[in-house]
Parts: sequence; C-alpha cells; structure tokens
Amino acid sequence: MEVLVATAIIGVQFVALYLGMTQGFGIVQVSRENLRATQILQEKMETIRLYTWDQITNNGFIPPTFTASFYPAGQTNQGLNYQGTMTISDVPAPLSTTSYASDLKLVVVQVNWTSGNVQRKREMRTLVSHYGLHNYIYAQ
Repeated sequence: MEVLVATAIIGVQFVALYLGMTQGFGIVQVSRENLRATQILQEKMETIRLYTWDQITNNGFIPPTFTASFYPAGQTNQGLNYQGTMTISDVPAPLSTTSYASDLKLVVVQVNWTSGNVQRKREMRTLVSHYGLHNYIYAQ
C-alpha cells in the first residue's frame, strides 16, 4: 500500500513538473513574439520621424501595409509573419478644435500575428507636427 501511494505522489509530481516546464517555454515564446512586435513598431515609428511633412501628408508615399518576419535562432522554416498597417489621419478631438490642428497628424501603426491558435495585436500611436518639436524657437 505504501509503495502504491508513493508511486501516485511521484506521478503527480512528475506531471506537475512537466506542465510547469511546458508553460514556462510557452511564456518565453509569447514574450519573444511580443518583443519582436514591439521592435517592428518602434522601427516603423523611427522611420516616420525621418520623413518630411510633405512625405507624411502625400497619399501613397508611405505604404499602408507591411509584412515582417521573425525566425527564432537556428530556425529558418518555422517563423512568424507579422502583418502590419500604418494609418495617418487628422488629429482626433479635443485637438481637432485647436488652431494648430492642421499642422498635426495622428500616426497609428498596428501589427497582427497568429501565435498557435491565438490572434494577437499590438499598436503604437504618435502625433507628428508640421514644424517639428523645436522649430517654435526660430522665426520662419
């Protein structure tokens, strides 16, 4: 009887250990995917910062969709594809009623991907100014 109880306890501990390890690897994988999504969003935001006002407001200069890939180290055939969108629009209220609303644009970058059977989405938003951050010091 004692051997049977000991075997049951060891079996439960083995299953718990296995499940804990499996969940740990899953959490690490989701963290990697989120980090890569954040890197893609940051890259797109940094490119927006380098564009001129005319390039930002010119329809068609900045592509509205993009694709980025993620291949974990050593794997070239089991990666993820991130589908992204970049939207440039007028500023929302309450900024839309200000005198400088025509000199601002709202940029929204979204990234979507499928991890297992779960659809995931991240986004970043920023405002872009016609005259930049520090141009108010100098006379135009």
